[in-house]
Amino acid sequence: MERPTIDELLERPYWIVDILPKQVPADSPGQYFRIEEYWTSDEQFTAIKQKHIDLVLRLNCYADISLDEEDELNPSPSRIAKEMKDRYVCILTGSSMIVSQPDETYLTVYDPDDELLDLIRDLAFSVGMFVWQP
Repeated sequence: MERPTIDELLERPYWIVDILPKQVPADSPGQYFRIEEYWTSDEQFTAIKQKHIDLVLRLNCYADISLDEEDELNPSPSRIAKEMKDRYVCILTGSSMIVSQPDETYLTVYDPDDELLDLIRDLAFSVGMFVWQP
């Protein structure tokens, strides 16, 4: 079976890997935007981005990955970390994809099968994150 393209994957069902257990409603009490501003400060954001990197590196212990649509399979851990910190990157595994953006506190997982989704849930939990579908 041929791997779907990035554009095709972007049209498929997705899940969010986040620091919160579910989406914050638009009319929610509390101070989400002030807290988000705090989380995106340098020190806090560095810690969140490291959780993203740790999750992907742990995933790579169980599954092959590639970055974007490159031919290189299983790039070095330091390259994966650098790319995730520096730019928008599509991490392909099997027929699924994880999108990491350098300025976001979440990852987006596109079209995982049940086995991959269960593994990502376990890995997210191990780094203190949550998986939910909008």
